[in-house]
Amino acid sequence: MLKPVDLFDFGQTAHAPIFDECEYAWEALTKIQGYIETHLRPGLHNRCEGVAYIGEKVFIGEGTLVEDGVMIKGPAIIGRNCQIRHNAYVRENVIVGDDCVIGNSCEIKNSLLFSHAVAPHFNYVGDSILGYRAHLGAGVKISNFKLTPGNIVVEFDGRRYDTGLRKFGALLGDHADIGCNAVLNPGSIIGRGSIIYPNTNWRGVLPANRIVKNKAAHEIADRTPM
Repeated sequence: MLKPVDLFDFGQTAHAPIFDECEYAWEALTKIQGYIETHLRPGLHNRCEGVAYIGEKVFIGEGTLVEDGVMIKGPAIIGRNCQIRHNAYVRENVIVGDDCVIGNSCEIKNSLLFSHAVAPHFNYVGDSILGYRAHLGAGVKISNFKLTPGNIVVEFDGRRYDTGLRKFGALLGDHADIGCNAVLNPGSIIGRGSIIYPNTNWRGVLPANRIVKNKAAHEIADRTPM
């Protein structure tokens, strides 16, 4: 559940070597910057609609659309046939696969997206990995920094794993789906094919093919006539 192979299909990324020698999947987060420095060959093969800012240390593949108001600071490697939508903010050390979506007013930094991963509306993705066809609903926030001192710790199967990281958002396995306005707290790991319902505040490890249901009861009261 914590190993890269437990979460991700490496046939769905051109950047599988970033996981080499990683015992636990979160270790890849510390390798994103170095990987980009070694493999980046700047070049813009995209098309733009409107005016966007794209830094010097950026590669964008063919067929990718960059819309008006986008800022891509770089360093970044962005694949083919992606949509980088209006006012998206792509910060430092970002790897985006093919056919991905980074949507309106989304912010992403130090993260890796496998092909077909989608963060389409008002999302924050920091220090995270989104697997093949992982999907974030509108307004999903991935919190990557805890309020209390110390490294982020992952608890699973009765053990505590000190990740050695002060910043670690979430690992979303292939086909994971996070409902609108959910919050994933630091160090969250979501297994392949699992679903988290909207408005859920999630912390911890969720095994594959599970559903987290948010069943908060609604209270219906009479309205006083005007």
